[in-house]
Amino acid sequence: MILVIDIGNSTCKFGLFDKNEIVAVWKAVTRDQKTSDEYAILIRSWFEQNKFNPADVKGVVLSSVVPNLTHSFVSTISKTFQLTPLILKAGVKTGIAIQVDDPREVGADRIADVAAGFYLYGGPCLVMNFGTATTFDLVNADGLFHAAVTSPGIQISADALWSRTAMLPHVEIACPPSILAKNTVHSMQAGLIYGYVGQVEYITRKMKEEARCPEAKVIATGGYTQVIHSKTDVIDVYDPLLTLKGLKLIWDKNNGR
Repeated sequence: MILVIDIGNSTCKFGLFDKNEIVAVWKAVTRDQKTSDEYAILIRSWFEQNKFNPADVKGVVLSSVVPNLTHSFVSTISKTFQLTPLILKAGVKTGIAIQVDDPREVGADRIADVAAGFYLYGGPCLVMNFGTATTFDLVNADGLFHAAVTSPGIQISADALWSRTAMLPHVEIACPPSILAKNTVHSMQAGLIYGYVGQVEYITRKMKEEARCPEAKVIATGGYTQVIHSKTDVIDVYDPLLTLKGLKLIWDKNNGR
C-alpha cells in the first residue's frame, strides 16, 4: 500500500492506496505546533481503528505548503513506517512541465492537482482548488503548466466581511433560498456565494480566452467546491480526491510504475 499526505494551510489530508484503488481517506486539522510524536500517535491510532497494518505501507509521498510541518512529518513517517517519504518539490518527476517565472513558487498541492487533472482527464485542462485560497491552474494539451491565478478563498472572504463590520453576524457559508434576499443572513450568503460564482465564471472564461483554449476541461476540487459547483455550469468535473490521486500518480512516476 502507498500512503499519500497533503499538508494544507487548514487541513492535512491522508489517502491510503492499495495498488491503484484508494481504500481510505481521512483528515486532520493542520497545527504547526504539534510535534512529530503527536502526529505519529494520530496516524497509528487511525490505522488501528480501521484495521490497517502500518507494515503494509511500502511507500509514502508528501506534499506540503506549511514548511514548519514538513520536517515534522518526515520524522513522523520514519517513526511510524520506517520509511523516508518522497517529498513533492523541484526535481521530482511529475510529468508536467512548469513554465512560469519561478517554478519553485508553485505550491506542491497545485502540482499534484494539475498532474491528476491532466493524466486522469486529459489536456488542455483548467484545474480549480477551492481551499483556504482558491487557485486556477491551466495546463495545455502537451502537459505544460503555463498560467495560474490565486484568489482569497470563500472562507477568507467571509471572515473579512464579518470581522470588519460591527453589525454583521457570522453566517453559515451556504446558498440562500434566493439571490433576492430579504434578511441580513440571506443577504450575506447571497453576496458570498453568488459573488464567488461570478468570480469563478469570469476567471474561467478569461483564462480560456487569453490562452486560446476554449475546449479546456474544467476540473474542480477542494472543500468548498460543492457550494459553488451546483450554481454554475462552467465546472465539467468535480473530483474531491484529485490532490491525493495526483500524489499517487507522482509516486508511481518516481518509482518506475
